[in-house]
Amino acid sequence: MSTDVLGEDEPREHVRFAAYLHALEQVTDDDELALVTEVLTDPDPTMAQSVIARHLDGRATDMLERPEYVSWAQAMARAVEPRPFLVQRLHEWSLFRAISLAQPWVPSPLTGSSNWLQRKIVERPRSTPACWHPERG
Repeated sequence: MSTDVLGEDEPREHVRFAAYLHALEQVTDDDELALVTEVLTDPDPTMAQSVIARHLDGRATDMLERPEYVSWAQAMARAVEPRPFLVQRLHEWSLFRAISLAQPWVPSPLTGSSNWLQRKIVERPRSTPACWHPERG
């Protein structure tokens, strides 16, 4: 992976951040999991998680309505498993997806969700109703 993305005066973690983002934008579906795993081995774990959070947000947005989302999210959850913030972000994307697509969901995870998810739900287009199923929780 090339790190010649920013100028020479940039801090090294900024250069790596930009290089990782660029690589993740170009990665094929087949190589995505390996690249995510590689990024998460960076010596700066905060920077690496920030890169992966941005990547997850972009991919989840792109895949939200596609059936492949479920298998993608499961694979990504395994890759980020020891990182609570990233695991939570994936769970929240899945809850957002269920709400947005009017799929069954339960409200209890929503009460403990992040401000990010709560804002995202409020700001979502209202083309489908947000319905939950009381018999499921």
